[in-house]
Amino acid sequence: MNVESWTDSPDLPTPQQHDRLCLESFWSEVETIRSDSEPDSSRRDSRQSEDGEQEELWLQDAGLSPLVTGEEEDVDNAVLLSTLTKTQAAAVQRRIDSYTCSLRKRNKTPARHVRDVFASPIAQSAVPETHNSEPDTHRNMESVTKTQRSAVSGQETQGLQMDEIFITDVAYCEQAAILLKQAKLPQNNSSQCRRDDGALPRVICPQCRLGVTRVLDLSQQDMKKVRQLALIDMTALCDLLGLEVKRHKTCKRKIPESCLFGVPLASLVESDQKIKPNTQIPLFLQTLLSFLEKKGLDSEGILRVPGSQSRIKVLQQKLENSFYRHSFSWDEVSPNDAAALLKKFIRELPAPLLTAEHLNSFSAVRDIADLKQKLHVLNLLVLLLPEPNRNTLKALLEFLSKVVLSERRNRMNLWAVSTIMAPNLFLHKAVPSKLAVDGPEKGQAERAADIMRLLIRYQDLLWTVPNFLLSQVRKLNENSSRRYQFYDKRIKHLLRKIHADSRDKPDKNSGEQCRTVKIQLGELSFSMEFRLTINSRASDLMSQFYKELHASDNSRGLLKRNGSTTYPDCAIYEVGGNIGEHCLDPETHLFDLYNNNPGGEWIIKLRSSSRGQ
Repeated sequence: MNVESWTDSPDLPTPQQHDRLCLESFWSEVETIRSDSEPDSSRRDSRQSEDGEQEELWLQDAGLSPLVTGEEEDVDNAVLLSTLTKTQAAAVQRRIDSYTCSLRKRNKTPARHVRDVFASPIAQSAVPETHNSEPDTHRNMESVTKTQRSAVSGQETQGLQMDEIFITDVAYCEQAAILLKQAKLPQNNSSQCRRDDGALPRVICPQCRLGVTRVLDLSQQDMKKVRQLALIDMTALCDLLGLEVKRHKTCKRKIPESCLFGVPLASLVESDQKIKPNTQIPLFLQTLLSFLEKKGLDSEGILRVPGSQSRIKVLQQKLENSFYRHSFSWDEVSPNDAAALLKKFIRELPAPLLTAEHLNSFSAVRDIADLKQKLHVLNLLVLLLPEPNRNTLKALLEFLSKVVLSERRNRMNLWAVSTIMAPNLFLHKAVPSKLAVDGPEKGQAERAADIMRLLIRYQDLLWTVPNFLLSQVRKLNENSSRRYQFYDKRIKHLLRKIHADSRDKPDKNSGEQCRTVKIQLGELSFSMEFRLTINSRASDLMSQFYKELHASDNSRGLLKRNGSTTYPDCAIYEVGGNIGEHCLDPETHLFDLYNNNPGGEWIIKLRSSSRGQ
């Protein structure tokens, strides 16, 4: 996204006037949040975790609670630990050591050491030793670095800004470890936090032959494993960067008698799904954002110009009473009042949109000097958000991007939008925050808005699953299935037979082969053969599918709508093998995918978001 600057037009404010206007708007939002908050609400609603509780909660979220509870077999812990890199495993050990130290203070039984888990006879036979990926990490980093140098050499000669190369094949914590060894980590300089909108570089991800995997492309079971591994990698990365992040626990609060404002996001989405299946964000928020996109993008000062407080209270009451009755009319609602309702809806959530557990981690990103490492942490944090929060945040950021793109008409550039929206996301009555301090300090406003600006600018990148995490999930699934052979000799014999049969499969360097693809479209179910070559992509398979679908007599009901030919919104899913369910990117090279997961099936069906609608 290339955002044009206000200063390109003679009737727009000067940079000094623009900064002053943004600063005033920031602290105006802070005062609004303070006035809406109840006295001492933060002390009542949130508390810092006690000694040792931080580590216990962390191990639980990382899927390693059996290490401290001893409720399951050691092999369950070894399966997850076997997928970790050296730096990730070290971060786990630090948390266990800290937890053990706190238990000794309380005279409790200490937790198991990681090496004790691998010393277990079951664990040793069930899974291989922890994979030390350091040589591969260096190799991947070196190859991409060479690509980066060749890519930017021409730009430097032409005087253009250098693009950032975003590597996702190597664990983020391992990338930071390599830079630390090379003493190439930049030092933080808060004075350089504020930059012009146009100064944000373009971030390029080297194209992977397995395509791009987005958050909604994976099954819930695999996303659970992604979150566990993302938490471990983020913690290891923060350890290397010297960031101490403390989580807050939000206590139960009395839910107001309301159906829209002040209701937990998960509850709103769950109730709305009864009205509209597969709803990802609250219906009220969908309607509000849709109205703002139609009426507010051209409104000067949208988000910045406050609406009428009296009208907003009346509107809120009317919406509570009539929104679900479909009797509320938006015809007389002003865009500024609707924008104020949007910010009020976010502020009045019982818990922060960024969650009480991770809000401090989002805030700590402002203390990281390197842009790519900021994006590394933000990417992992987005993956850690609960699904309703992540989807709602995505919808909000997509709207804010549209506001920025309409800057010429609404006079709201990226920095202005970020400065105004930052307090609404980073300040919450349930969680104390260091962003709110006495006095309108410019540095505080700029550092908070800088995080918001990155979320808006690089949202497409942040909502992807890094390749290294997907590889770890595949390895975790393989190791999990491998463990069962030690509990039943018959299964062990069957797995040996399968392994022997797999030797007869074509070599990964062979030229061509046929692959059977299943088709599942409601009552229509059949299979088709696809000629697989080294250069075959998912888009090629979809083209063949639509041709065969169009020629099929059984597909007339699917294709004929209003007298015209339309294709259903379908996608290719990789199912089984070392993955649960994975929606493929059109640029996925299918031959590489087959060699990566020969036991998986390929199924063409309606996209998950299209079902039930």
